[in-house]
Amino acid sequence: MIFNLEKNTTINEQYKLMAQTIIPRPIAWVVTEDEGVINIAPFSYFIGLSSEPASVLISVGHKADGTPKDTLANIRKTKKCTICMVDEQSLEKMHFSSKGLDKEVSEAELFDIKTTKMFDEYPPAIDGVPCAYFCDFNQEIDLGGGSTIPLVLNVKHIYVKDENVTDKERLTIEFDPVARIGKSYAFLGEEIPAPVIP
Repeated sequence: MIFNLEKNTTINEQYKLMAQTIIPRPIAWVVTEDEGVINIAPFSYFIGLSSEPASVLISVGHKADGTPKDTLANIRKTKKCTICMVDEQSLEKMHFSSKGLDKEVSEAELFDIKTTKMFDEYPPAIDGVPCAYFCDFNQEIDLGGGSTIPLVLNVKHIYVKDENVTDKERLTIEFDPVARIGKSYAFLGEEIPAPVIP
């Protein structure tokens, strides 16, 4: 089947087509703050952009009423966020944190998501995660319409849980990240070695 995205598909259909074919997608579990309220939300439109400068991209949408999601509003205001990677032990709370809440309600408090402040200038990291990125806002990308806003973020610090560093000399890091596949989640499962190039 060919889907003409400019003529005969709805925005919801376009999302379904992309979300179920660009797989697996790692989940950015984003922590932001505003006036003492810790906001935690997962985003599966997330990718590494560059290691020089170290940067990532997350795409954040708007609420049903057209206002920016709290994550977007907070990053615009504070220019900071902390992105946590999700593993199996965090899956349930990560999923709960996707629930739309009023700005004054903290997912950390409502769903008992423990956090730890590692840097004064950045939002806290979520306890127990294998990895966290402490990021500064770089820029928004104008896609020429729609309500999804891609944000380029510069990574300033990376935390890796000690037990996930399996070889300190070679800087080998291992963990089983949770990925988004359509409306479900998955683990990457068995690793397949890369073929040797002749």
